[in-house]
Amino acid sequence: MTATAPPFGPPPSASATRRPLAVAGLLAALVGVALGLLLAVAGPASAHAALTGSDPQDGAVVDTAPKQVTLTFSEQVAMGEGSIRVLDPAGKRADTEDAPLDLHSGSTVKYGVSLHTGLPDGTYTVAWQAVSADSHPVSGAFTFSIGAPSETTVALPDDEAGGGLVGTLYGIARYASYGGFIVLVGGAAFVLACWQRGAGSRPLQRLVVRGWMTLTAATIALLLLRSPYTGSGKLGDAFDLDGLKAVLDTKPGAALVSRLLLLGASALFIAVLFGTYAKREDEREKKDLTFGLAIGGAVIAAGIAGTWALAEHASTGIQPGIAMPVDVLHLLAVAAWLGGLTALLIALYRTPDITADAVRRFSRIAFTSVLVLTATGIYQSWRQVGSWSALTGTGYGQLLLVKVGLVAVLVGVAGISRRWTGRLATGGNANAPTATVTAGTEGPEEEEKAADTDMREAAAPGDPARAAQLARQQAAVATAEKKRIRDADPDRSGLRRSVLAEVGVAVALLAVTTVLTSTEPGRTEEEAARTSAPAAAPVADGPVNLTLPFDTGGRNGKGTVRIDLDPGRTGANVVHLWIDDIDGKAMDVPEVKLAFTLESKDIGPLPAVPVRLTEGHWTSTGVQIPIAGNWNVAVTVRTSDIDQITVDKNVKIG
Repeated sequence: MTATAPPFGPPPSASATRRPLAVAGLLAALVGVALGLLLAVAGPASAHAALTGSDPQDGAVVDTAPKQVTLTFSEQVAMGEGSIRVLDPAGKRADTEDAPLDLHSGSTVKYGVSLHTGLPDGTYTVAWQAVSADSHPVSGAFTFSIGAPSETTVALPDDEAGGGLVGTLYGIARYASYGGFIVLVGGAAFVLACWQRGAGSRPLQRLVVRGWMTLTAATIALLLLRSPYTGSGKLGDAFDLDGLKAVLDTKPGAALVSRLLLLGASALFIAVLFGTYAKREDEREKKDLTFGLAIGGAVIAAGIAGTWALAEHASTGIQPGIAMPVDVLHLLAVAAWLGGLTALLIALYRTPDITADAVRRFSRIAFTSVLVLTATGIYQSWRQVGSWSALTGTGYGQLLLVKVGLVAVLVGVAGISRRWTGRLATGGNANAPTATVTAGTEGPEEEEKAADTDMREAAAPGDPARAAQLARQQAAVATAEKKRIRDADPDRSGLRRSVLAEVGVAVALLAVTTVLTSTEPGRTEEEAARTSAPAAAPVADGPVNLTLPFDTGGRNGKGTVRIDLDPGRTGANVVHLWIDDIDGKAMDVPEVKLAFTLESKDIGPLPAVPVRLTEGHWTSTGVQIPIAGNWNVAVTVRTSDIDQITVDKNVKIG
């Protein structure tokens, strides 16, 4: 709904219409400056855990079999039996299959598994899976070789942890839980703060109760799916009691159970709100009850929001003590705005007696919610993104930009709703029903019952079929008349259409937000790229071949260098190097040198001095490539005492 509704008065003038746009522009500029300053001073942090090192390293070739394999992570992870598996070239387990060893040292998070003794030479695959401190599963795989690389029957897994059918269902349940929370909290807040007479409205009652039911069902589904989501990935394990027991011992499991307990308290709140409170007639008693329900509801809503903050992104990384209450405020502001917006839409379509004053009150709440969302959103963006490069170069940053764009569209549509709100307010008494032709407060259900009673009385006493037919006809006429009256109010219709558009954008915004909460933060992704070992490179099928033209600038200084690196894998390699002149004939030069550098791991340059075999042909044996990766191969050619040049090229050596 609108974030800038003015007090009721005359329709806005042209200058008044432009004023909100100027204010919005100023706010956007301030947001941009603040976000820029925050990104500029960002420091290192983590949210999803990332593998930052291993021993042996990814792609390494070791002379003798190690006693154990160790993995180092950027933050604390949860591991169980089978979380780290080492497979030999035939795909059989090479580790002892015990639970991972906790090898923490100070702030270093390290786990390891012991290997069998007497392992033969060949390429071994290490597959691992863990649960990050922010509740999301992470996984990966890499290879190392003993003695020399070999063929292996083990295929590195393509699917990430938490994928497949279970991952899809888990994501749907997460979306439903957010939606249920927003409707439950926002709908109840709309009734208490904006339109207290709405407590007796059946459509609003159904909306809030359905929000409660959706959140409850989604929470139970998340609790059951948690074990296969972070473990086997098999849907059948959702009802495994041992897996459920293990989930209850984790932080996410405890958060979900706490949410269910709070939902029990919220059920009592709903019963009072739509029962005792709705029937209360004494204004003083109702005022006291309003205060009590507002305090109790705020505590319950904050508690439910805290179950997300205590178990997900906000609970890890930098400044968790600040991030968790900020996250709670963010969720409550979202619920007050979007949930209240949904309640307003239902009221506009289903309750003809909603007052313009209620619309104005919600407009003020929406404005406050937008301010809170702006402040908390800037902080969360700085904390999870951290740099301009991560904002545009990571999946999290790109999703965040989409979310910001949707929020901008939502605020733009809210501006249209603001104008309809102003027109609606000037159309009559602010406390009168917006549909001025409706004098009473009866809803559609009561009117239909009255029409049905009248027609039954008018029908012949001995002809029940005729009475039923007349009742149906009268109900249809009454429905058509109410629709005609409702549609005859252009201000109400215009507001209804704009609010419907807002709700549509809000649904898309909620979907993006749900995906965002399960996406690796941009700050973590960049940190992992800087510190972790590169992914295992595929084993080459043959020698690596390079062709590098050169020009030393002197007489007869132009030519081409051709290099063959055999077998083109980690370990010992043989280099053959040919130098041809511009006519393609063998070219003799005084000196040739080689250097290999792996910049991503700060390895090198590793020198290699070829030996001349014959005119234009040089060779070097025993050239060691320690780990797989994208290596820079630099060739220095000297054609005279003073003419020399170095040419280079990157090549993947695995």
